[in-house]
Amino acid sequence: MKGMDQMNISPITPLAEIIDNCSYLDDWQDRMSYVIELGRKLPEMPEAKRTAETKVQGCASQVWLVTHADSAQSDPILTFEGESDAHIVRGLVAIVLSIFSGKPASDIIKIDALDLFGRMGLIEYLTAQRANGLRSMVKRIKDEAARRLSA
Repeated sequence: MKGMDQMNISPITPLAEIIDNCSYLDDWQDRMSYVIELGRKLPEMPEAKRTAETKVQGCASQVWLVTHADSAQSDPILTFEGESDAHIVRGLVAIVLSIFSGKPASDIIKIDALDLFGRMGLIEYLTAQRANGLRSMVKRIKDEAARRLSA
């Protein structure tokens, strides 16, 4: 079994790597430690981007998401920046970014992120508040993708 120290965690870890690493972590404490470590590697969002407009509503912790789009295309590629003031939630943001960032808007609206979190064995360890916050992040990203497609 891989130990935490053997896992390669880049600033935005590829989703396949996160899924693979989670498959080796049997203990919930190891999984939450891994989520926290993913959050630590997430690039810090500049204070100027942490605004009321970028704040995700419905999260108990503070979460900010910024969307960037290649608007020259009818199906723009969206990339995201994210931040949270809570360690575990910051890790969840990192995973959400790995799921959605760099994908076309039409693909984003089809992705079942909550199913992916379930398959990684992470949903069952989230408090109700964190799970609601995760749903709010996913909804915000999907709404943004839908808005960009209809523009």
